[in-house]
Amino acid sequence: MSPRNLFRLFATAEVITWAGLIAALILRATGITAGAVPIAGGIHGFVFLAYCVSTVFVWINQRWKPGLGITGLLLAIVPFATYPFERAVDKRGLLAGPWRLAPGGEAPSGFVEHVQAWILRRPILSIGLIAILVVIVFLVLLWLGPPVPKG
Repeated sequence: MSPRNLFRLFATAEVITWAGLIAALILRATGITAGAVPIAGGIHGFVFLAYCVSTVFVWINQRWKPGLGITGLLLAIVPFATYPFERAVDKRGLLAGPWRLAPGGEAPSGFVEHVQAWILRRPILSIGLIAILVVIVFLVLLWLGPPVPKG
């Protein structure tokens, strides 16, 4: 999977889960059902975290300027904003190319690139570890509760 495909996948998934969460909130507000919000919120929260991880991963690979990477992360907070952001950076050619630090690619420089190179050179193990990390963060956030207190 290329940087472009990875980023596109999670930017699109973020938009879809935003739609699901907003639909669930509307259903709750109209009194149709309140049970959909925890489910839609949980799915959206998980995809939000996965989008953030993929954004940082692509940011490092593509050597984005810090402002662009931070913008990509912040736009995950705005409903439906990740897809237009993905389209804009793709149109500017900022998602083009393979993984720089993959086997046979560039030599990593600095701690962050060494971590990314390790991940790219051990994809199965890395996907498992990253998934476990995202699940742990997700569970901690669930334990802490919703961002807005009930009532």
